[in-house]
Amino acid sequence: MSQPKNTSPLLWGATALGALGVLASYALAGPERFWANWVLWFILMFTLGLGSLFIVALEHLVSAKWSVPVRRIPERLATLLLPAIPVGLIALGALPVLYPGTRPEAAQHPILAGKAFWLSLPFFSVRTLVAFALCGLGLAVLVGGSLKQDTTRDPAFNFRARRFAPAFMAIFALVITLIAFDWISGLTPEWYSDIFGVYVFAGAFLSGLAATTLSVLYLQDQGRLEGVRGDHLYNLGGFLFAFTVFWSYIGFAQYMLMWYANLPDEVIYYKVRLAGSWRVITIALASLHFVLPFFALVTRDAKRDPKRLRLVAGLMLGAHVLDMYWLIFPALGGRPRFSWPELSFALFFLGGILLWTRGAMQKGEDMPVGDPFLREGLEFRL
Repeated sequence: MSQPKNTSPLLWGATALGALGVLASYALAGPERFWANWVLWFILMFTLGLGSLFIVALEHLVSAKWSVPVRRIPERLATLLLPAIPVGLIALGALPVLYPGTRPEAAQHPILAGKAFWLSLPFFSVRTLVAFALCGLGLAVLVGGSLKQDTTRDPAFNFRARRFAPAFMAIFALVITLIAFDWISGLTPEWYSDIFGVYVFAGAFLSGLAATTLSVLYLQDQGRLEGVRGDHLYNLGGFLFAFTVFWSYIGFAQYMLMWYANLPDEVIYYKVRLAGSWRVITIALASLHFVLPFFALVTRDAKRDPKRLRLVAGLMLGAHVLDMYWLIFPALGGRPRFSWPELSFALFFLGGILLWTRGAMQKGEDMPVGDPFLREGLEFRL
């Protein structure tokens, strides 16, 4: 999203090259590795879009005024849910390959037998379709209505969005929990954590905030978003800082409780991730997702510094990729895997995300010009 327009051929070329590698990986790297990469990028796209839509709904829920001038940015990013849905439908093909609970022999497993109906392939698929439909509803009401308001200037949209926002929060809680427990925790269904959904929520919200911050800074560099000032950037930086700490707190609390209880069916999840080469990934994740962003944004001035925000936001998006990799790939067993199949998937999906996002950034006005609170948002001062 931060590339100049003349890089379109390069982006298209990288995406096409990645697509060839993705196709070859199924035959050369095997179905398990292919589907693990596919599920990884589906979850990354989906959580980025869902986290952005959560930001939009949160503004309406609390009637925030300062964020009105930048609201169009997460609205555009939320449209990543549209390509993520067909990617997720294809990802259903991973269920018999990667998800033990969807296989017939799960009924004979001493732990999985009690979860057999919930984990079964038909019910898993139905829950996924319901989640996609609910996300489509949220997009239609919150994003579609906002774009329409640019033309109609109808203030009634603000009242409709504010009434819908509490319902969307319930929708969001359901969808992010299904993604967390079905698509991620379902890879190791013997393991369970009460707060795993909250952990995935924190990562999704952070990824949406980081992408929003990068997009705002990019548009400002292009001479767009006139009126968005350092005070708006400060609030974005403050949210990034706060939820970096929140993500770390939830992740550490989950680990500490399982370490203290020391139950065999719980600690095995961390035993795998703290052994061998996975220990290096775990340390890198803690450093990139907490230590570096925390100290980079701890001062007041840092939260409004565009260079510092750009660096931290980019770091947070990279850390989100590493986080999802750390959650998903240990289910394949063995050491961390990163070679041409993973590079091919990264080229294909990153290229596609950048192309989609850049197209979305050209649609509609850069600010919700029909919103009656836009002027108040532009006049915001700390």
